[in-house]
Amino acid sequence: MGTTWTEAIGTLPGLWVNSQSQSFLRDLNLRVDALITATIEGRKVMLYTQRGHASGENANTLYLWVTDNNRSFYFGPIAMGNAANSMFVSSLLYSDGKLHLLQQRGNDKGGVISLARLTEELKTIKSTLSNWAQLDASFSASSTPTAGLVGLLSNSASGDAWIDDYRSVNAKVVNAVKVHDGFKFTGFGSGAIWPVNNRESNGPHTFVNYDFTLLATVIVHKVPKNSTTLLGAVLAEPISTLFIGLSYGTDGTWETVFNGETTTSGSTWMPGKEYQVAIMLQDGNKGSVYVDGMSVGSLATLPTPEVRGAEIADFYFVGGEDEEDKKSSSVTVKNVFLYNRPLGAGELRMVKKIDGSMHGGVSRALLLLLGLWGIAALY
Repeated sequence: MGTTWTEAIGTLPGLWVNSQSQSFLRDLNLRVDALITATIEGRKVMLYTQRGHASGENANTLYLWVTDNNRSFYFGPIAMGNAANSMFVSSLLYSDGKLHLLQQRGNDKGGVISLARLTEELKTIKSTLSNWAQLDASFSASSTPTAGLVGLLSNSASGDAWIDDYRSVNAKVVNAVKVHDGFKFTGFGSGAIWPVNNRESNGPHTFVNYDFTLLATVIVHKVPKNSTTLLGAVLAEPISTLFIGLSYGTDGTWETVFNGETTTSGSTWMPGKEYQVAIMLQDGNKGSVYVDGMSVGSLATLPTPEVRGAEIADFYFVGGEDEEDKKSSSVTVKNVFLYNRPLGAGELRMVKKIDGSMHGGVSRALLLLLGLWGIAALY
């Protein structure tokens, strides 16, 4: 324990909370324990433990979180308890390059203290921090902003998982074809969900409720029969409203979506042409949509997190919304960047169209994807 305390500006990233709960301060399953600081792989980080989210069977499991106050990731469980042998207190110890977990367990008949060395967990931490540094160096060399960059979906994939290069939370793809640096989605029921703040999948990015930028390279391959959503940020169930999104119309115009309301813009798109599109939220209620660094729509009166009734849970990408003609639309989505802050117009233009070799009320189509994601989460 030092004698000098320095304020860390901003919120602690990667923290499971229940914003709707009136008993938050009394809920042990949401409490942060064993918070320590350490320098690992040359980076100052905080490590802390938190029990599994209170709404599941794993509510008495212990997870380890790591954050540099910008990015975060978690893994585990590193310990488990039960009714007969509950976890009371846990502490992390980091010294001489070694990480330990100290636990006190017990019941009404007695207690026990244990000390476990977290060797494999420390290897994972070092590997992840090294990966962050390598990615940042690559992007900095191309003048791509790295401040606030917390997630990237690009060329890494395995089965139906679109792997986050920053190793935080992966996206789930459905009925998609892998292409270089991304996926091609065709028709109704094809798409991807990135559960960045979804409680069912323990998504860690709670900041999306207030500030974020989601930027992707996209190609719309054909003119759809009906106006079709391309990508968006969605509120959690049961509300499931498309909070901020971008659609493309049958007349070749881009359309913006704010809190479920669609508005046609004066900007146009062409089939087969590559665009860099972005959706953005600032201060919890200012939404913006950009195409190739130019604003195509904004709204400064979106419902704030306190009144919107649900958190932003997922980002989604949709291949089509015509249930009758499942091939009436087709899009490619590549190189999806997630920032924990709004980017300026100049910064948007600096995000390069990278090559994967440089690094390691909602529509029925969306509801289908959400349903498939929920089913997959059970296995």
